[in-house]
Amino acid sequence: VQLVESGGGLVQAGGSLRLACAGSGFSDEDYALAWFRQAPGKEREVVSTISTSDGSTSYVDTVKGRFTISSTNAKTTVFLQLNSLKPEDTAIYYCAAVVIPKGLSGMSDRWYLGLTYDYWGQGTQVTVSS
Repeated sequence: VQLVESGGGLVQAGGSLRLACAGSGFSDEDYALAWFRQAPGKEREVVSTISTSDGSTSYVDTVKGRFTISSTNAKTTVFLQLNSLKPEDTAIYYCAAVVIPKGLSGMSDRWYLGLTYDYWGQGTQVTVSS
């Protein structure tokens, strides 16, 4: 699986960006697809996830109501819409993927947010100025 992010940039606080992650090499399995971020001097943290098996999504509390994750039906591209951006959202944003049991449904947000992801993109920089 190869993942390539795009869409990062410099934006003023309150602005919006749309990140995209183009994936290839997926098998017929189901996947959890996720966006992570890593700010300078901080650990990488999960931001949002989406499941290809049932389309369920999850978000960390700090981005709920501001960020929206989505994907194409063919799961080849996953998006992260970032609205109402804050300076503390400044980070390198990474796309990630992991195989999950096919047809899996009903799992909690906590389960998806706690997964260990196997495939990673190279990241895209998001900088929010105050």
